[in-house]
Amino acid sequence: MTIIPPVRISVIGCGYLGAVHAASLAKLGHQVIGVDVDPVRLAALEAGRAPFFEPGFDTLLAEVSATGRLRFTGSMAEIADCELHFLCVGTPQKPGSGEADLSYVDAAVRALRDILASPDIASAVVAGKSTVPVGTAERLADFFADSGANVALVWNPEFLREGFAVQDTLEPDRIVYGLAPGEAGRRGAAALDEAYAPILHRGTPKIETDWATAELVKVAANSFLATKISFINAMSEVCDATGGDVLALARAIGLDERIGPKFLRAGVGFGGGCLPKDIRAFAARATALGASGVAALLTPVDAVNRRARDRMVDLIAESVGWVVSPGSVGQSQSAEGNHPSEAGLQPESNPPRLAVLGAAFKPDSDDTRDSPALDVARRLAALGADVHVYDPAAGSIVSRLTPELTVAQSLSEAAEGAQALIVLTEWREFIDLDPDSVTPLVARRVMIDGRSALPAARWRDAGWDFRGPGRP
Repeated sequence: MTIIPPVRISVIGCGYLGAVHAASLAKLGHQVIGVDVDPVRLAALEAGRAPFFEPGFDTLLAEVSATGRLRFTGSMAEIADCELHFLCVGTPQKPGSGEADLSYVDAAVRALRDILASPDIASAVVAGKSTVPVGTAERLADFFADSGANVALVWNPEFLREGFAVQDTLEPDRIVYGLAPGEAGRRGAAALDEAYAPILHRGTPKIETDWATAELVKVAANSFLATKISFINAMSEVCDATGGDVLALARAIGLDERIGPKFLRAGVGFGGGCLPKDIRAFAARATALGASGVAALLTPVDAVNRRARDRMVDLIAESVGWVVSPGSVGQSQSAEGNHPSEAGLQPESNPPRLAVLGAAFKPDSDDTRDSPALDVARRLAALGADVHVYDPAAGSIVSRLTPELTVAQSLSEAAEGAQALIVLTEWREFIDLDPDSVTPLVARRVMIDGRSALPAARWRDAGWDFRGPGRP
């Protein structure tokens, strides 16, 4: 077996992406330093504790921390002797715009430039993993070159799924290198080959391309997935209008190998820190480049996704006999992530008690960024409902961010006296729920499946009124 010597690596930005990447690189045998500016996050990581919920990450972090191959710091000066530097900082959406905010990327690059421009450093490789607008790598390469630093810049996009981040890092389905032409590209590829050697030796596909294509891969993939989700949600509207069954429809078209079954589950739509902001940033950048077709496609995809939240509030109100004024629920979260306006809402004089099951944007995560579940829960509360939310991982975050909601400590507590159970995040605990176990707790036997995840027959056979988008 070929022995690969460890590489000295820095990971700049230790949020969700960076922390998992740093620990995974240490797992592969490298010496890794994680850098971050958040003292609370650093304290947790230095103590071997994950600052967020991610299955398997606590175990991985504890394991590699014990080896001495991973440490964290708030000082960029400590990474001067590293050979390879990964940029893993966030690129949130700019307030008031669909564009990506690159201020964190630019700040990290400036700080790194100051280190790498030193005459004591002969050369280094910088690998960008942040999701950025196409053209960013070329601009950053020029910035490094103007400083006199001998930097080979690579763009190496991430493809992590929250809930599967450790697996996706250590066992990815592909690795993409965006390379400069000539010697700098060869040097960058060689550095990443060393870093990912154990993964590549297993036969993981590697795609070497140019900077622009590598930057486009992530946003193109997310745009396709978002389009697929909005497509099936649009089909669910047609099913509601005609009595069709969107689950049977999705299964029938998903058996076509050109389409496939994944991401064809109608419901409350997509959210989180990636898909919504990535498709908006991509549309904005493509429009700036004169490629107007991207916005022509993705703007309606975004609109259908927002409409899915509106339809969910309508469905919930109808299911419990709650009269809501026309148009009062058609205001989902804005592109900037603000909460809907409460203007024109007419709360019911005797508001229903509702149990919202799920607050994170997806299961196996505590991430509530642009979460459809949390957005719908807040809007129900704004309309006057007594909303009790239970999420297995995100409860403390919901308590901090949304004091207007009552956070339950268990599913049973949330269900007590509820006029409807509403599944908005498809945690396994909710999918496997036995209707008979909650029947004695609720005021009315109404189950609303906002994720097309529950077996309708089981609930209906138990005497429940079972509803969902596009479900007859």
